[in-house]
Amino acid sequence: MSKSPYSSLPQRAFWRGGVAGAPAFPPDLYRPKFPVTTDTRVFTAGSCFAQHVGAAMKAAGIKVIDAEPARRGLPPETASRFGYGVYSARFGNLYTVKQFRQLVDEVNGAQPALPVWERDGRFWDAQRPGVEPEGLASPDLVQEMREQHLAAVAEALSQADMIVFTLGLTEAWEHRETGTVYPTAPGTVAGDYDPDTFRFVNYGVADILDDFTELEEALSEINPNLRWLLTVSPVPLAATASDQHVLPATIRSKSVLRTVCDMLCDSSDRIDYFPSYELVTSPAHRTSPFADDLRSVRPEIVAQIMQTFLQAHGLCDKDVTSEERAPNAEAADEAICEDILLDAFAPEARQDGRSPEAQRDGNSPDVTK
Repeated sequence: MSKSPYSSLPQRAFWRGGVAGAPAFPPDLYRPKFPVTTDTRVFTAGSCFAQHVGAAMKAAGIKVIDAEPARRGLPPETASRFGYGVYSARFGNLYTVKQFRQLVDEVNGAQPALPVWERDGRFWDAQRPGVEPEGLASPDLVQEMREQHLAAVAEALSQADMIVFTLGLTEAWEHRETGTVYPTAPGTVAGDYDPDTFRFVNYGVADILDDFTELEEALSEINPNLRWLLTVSPVPLAATASDQHVLPATIRSKSVLRTVCDMLCDSSDRIDYFPSYELVTSPAHRTSPFADDLRSVRPEIVAQIMQTFLQAHGLCDKDVTSEERAPNAEAADEAICEDILLDAFAPEARQDGRSPEAQRDGNSPDVTK
C-alpha cells in the first residue's frame, strides 16, 4: 500500500471498524478535554434530555448543585413533578441558548416581558410554567416565588466549576416588541396565543453563537471561571411551527445545534462536547434506540450513554453489566418535558373527542416522557 496521510491513523478514524463491526458504544468515542471528578461542582441545565445527565452524575457521586431543594418529607415523585431536584435550580427546561442567556440577564437585573400567564383563574411563571403544574393563586405569589428562584440561580452559578448544558431546540416563541423568549408556546400550558403579540422564531448558527457570547458575558459578572460541557439532545421535535414536515425540521434543528457545539469547542479550551446525540443516532445499533413513539430514548440506551461518559472520566467500573445498570435505566425514563404537551394539538389527538386543554391537563398518555 502506498504511503498516504491515512496510513498511520487509528481504527477510530475509519467507518469500517470504528462504526461497522464496532460496538454501539465504543470506549474511545469520547476523549474529555478536561477532567470531571467527584469534587467538581456541576450546574446542570438544558432540554429534558439533560435531566438524565444530571441524574447519572449525582448517582456517580459528582457534586451536582441543588440550590432549591424540596422540603423534607416531600415524596420524590411529587418533588420531581414540581421541578425540585431536576436541575441545579428550579428553572425547568431551558430549551434554547437564548432562554439560558435571558435567565442570567434576569439574575443580573433585566426584566422579561409578560412574566405571568393566566388560565382559568390560576397563574403561572411564564419562564418556567412546567414547575407549577396547577398554577398559583395570584400574580403576586408568582412574582414572589420568582424572586426567590433568581436568588437561588445566582447562588448556584456562583458555586459552580462547570455548567453541563444540553442544547435541545432552535425553534421558540418570542414577544414581538421586546424579544423575550419563552420555554413553550403561549396557550400550551397557560396564557393565550395572540399573533400580534408573539412570533415564531427558528434560530440559526449565527443567532445561537451570538446568544452564547452574550450568555458568557452575563455569567462573567457572577462566575468568570466557568467551564462548559455541551451536549445535543437526541430527542426529535414533538412538533414544528416552521411550515416544514417535522422530520426535516428536526434534522435542521439538530444540525444547527451540533454545528454550534463544534464551533464553540474549537474556540475555547474551557468548552467540551460529549456526543450523546451521536451515541443515540449511530447506525451501529442493532435495534432502534427509541421507544415506540420514536422520540423517547429507551432507558437502557440512556444508561449506556451515561456509562460511556462516566467511564471516560474514570468514575465507574468499565465492566459493569446491563443488569447492574437496570435501576438507573428505569430512572432514566422519567424526564419531564413541556414540549410533549404539543402532542395534544395533533390532528389525531383532536379527533379522539377530547379538547387539547383536557389532554394538556394530563389525560393524554406519556406526558412525562
